[in-house]
Amino acid sequence: MAEQNVEAKVKKLLKQDKIQLWKAPYTLDGQQPGDEHMQELAERYGVLLRMPGSEIAGTLEVIRVQALRRGQRNQTFRETNMATVELLLPRDCNKDNKSRLFLETRLDSTLLHLSGFFRPFLQFLTWLILQPDSGLRLDQQGVCNHSKMMVLKVSAAGVGPSTSQDGSDATAASQSTSHDHSVQRTHRGFQILSERGKPGIDSLQTTPFLEVADQKGNPLKIPHKEKKALILAMGLHEKGRALMKRKRHDDALCHLLQADLHFSECGSELLGAVDNYGVLQLDIVWCYQALEALSCLDDGRERLRLAEDCFLRCYGEQQQRLLMIKGNTGREEVLFLRLHLLQSLLAFVDGNDHQAQQQLDQVELLYTRLCPDTDKMTQLMVLGFSEREARLGLRACHGDVHEAAMLISNQTQVTCSPGQTKAGLAILAEAGYAARDAATALERADGNVDQAFQVSTLTSRVAAGRDHEAFTFFCRSLSDPAGRQPDAALALTGGDVQLATELLMDNRGAVPSAATPPSEEEPSTSSSSTGRSSPSCELVNEVLEDIPHHEDDYLDLTLEEEMQLINTIKTHLARSLAH
Repeated sequence: MAEQNVEAKVKKLLKQDKIQLWKAPYTLDGQQPGDEHMQELAERYGVLLRMPGSEIAGTLEVIRVQALRRGQRNQTFRETNMATVELLLPRDCNKDNKSRLFLETRLDSTLLHLSGFFRPFLQFLTWLILQPDSGLRLDQQGVCNHSKMMVLKVSAAGVGPSTSQDGSDATAASQSTSHDHSVQRTHRGFQILSERGKPGIDSLQTTPFLEVADQKGNPLKIPHKEKKALILAMGLHEKGRALMKRKRHDDALCHLLQADLHFSECGSELLGAVDNYGVLQLDIVWCYQALEALSCLDDGRERLRLAEDCFLRCYGEQQQRLLMIKGNTGREEVLFLRLHLLQSLLAFVDGNDHQAQQQLDQVELLYTRLCPDTDKMTQLMVLGFSEREARLGLRACHGDVHEAAMLISNQTQVTCSPGQTKAGLAILAEAGYAARDAATALERADGNVDQAFQVSTLTSRVAAGRDHEAFTFFCRSLSDPAGRQPDAALALTGGDVQLATELLMDNRGAVPSAATPPSEEEPSTSSSSTGRSSPSCELVNEVLEDIPHHEDDYLDLTLEEEMQLINTIKTHLARSLAH
């Protein structure tokens, strides 16, 4: 990072002074450096940048050699039509510490010809996704002379083992994560779900976590074609976020870039009504920094601009629109923390130290306000609230424990009247049930304390002992006349009774229709008569595993990764500004 910072500063001085290092007197016949003039330039720039002349001399030579090689490649392309593409290699997929590789190829050839030993996907840095098996030529996919392509080592099942350019085997990561799904498999799963908006097919509205709504929570009425594209984009985005949580940023980036393609199929009016598009841009740039892909500077800067514009449209200039709709802005502020942090990083890499420091100052103010206090978190969790609820509640209420407890409870008590809620909570709390469980039970029972008590008792038995009998009674208490919800919930959670219970509680006693296997009366799409789930059903269940059941999941950042990046930038800035 420090090397890129110095190189950017030197390039700005060269541009300002209109100096061309590949020409005399800085380059002599035979392409040798003009030592006297190079040394004089290094000393002058060293004074301006307050750095040792020897360090500046090394940077100048790197820039000079790069310029000469670029000129040679331009000449080769003009004379032979052989273009040079730059491959940015994965950190763990190259030897000799080489982070980039230059290959010569004809642009009328296909990607399969270019990839050679490479099995991973190749992503063009302007982020046109290259299709290895499409048969399209490289120039038809946007590749030109001097194009940069990032080699992403995809370890998902179905992609096959990835190998580095020298043929060294890299199957370990693939084998250890063979249970994960490839981009194509994820894409197909959400394609099946997106078709549920067509006439005669189950409505998408019966799958609540795939419902498209504005900032007020109102479902958006949009044409089916756009809705399909949006569902695909949102689904791939969620899969990418799930992979980011597992620190598998190569795989995540593939899914995020596919999501970006589908978002581009949606109208600008639609994208302006939801913040998903902005969050996606932020996640893509976060993957860049996690992969140390600093060559993505130009693309990253543009994506951060798109993210900031999206947040301003959705939330308002001073987040006043968000405040009017939700009553607070604390939870969404983590998005701005990441935004300013990445802007600080890119500013530093681009040689703008003061801009980087200004952005970092904003980040540290936000971090101080948003970093959860351990004692306050504990106080809320003792009351029965989850870690996620405690963290988001404290941020929304600016660290006030009492206000946070009230906010979390009120969010769970939507269907209960104030009188029923207060009395019911008191009765259930006296019986020893946690505040969150009591509020949830009252909601499920429409405020009826007796039924809520029954639900709470059964839920406790299920959670404590994974009691199948209690689970069955619990499902009946949630009004399941067809008797299909227990089997469907258990099938979706792999037989885990506790997770099945949570799934039903989160979805008002019903398994989302997209994940419900067909009944005997319903036609099956399976070609088998053995009674097993159809391939389509299995595929849908797979992709739904990574869909969070809570709409604020994308805001629930622990800020641990952010703190690490803050410290890294602070260290580099301190050294740079000390010169």
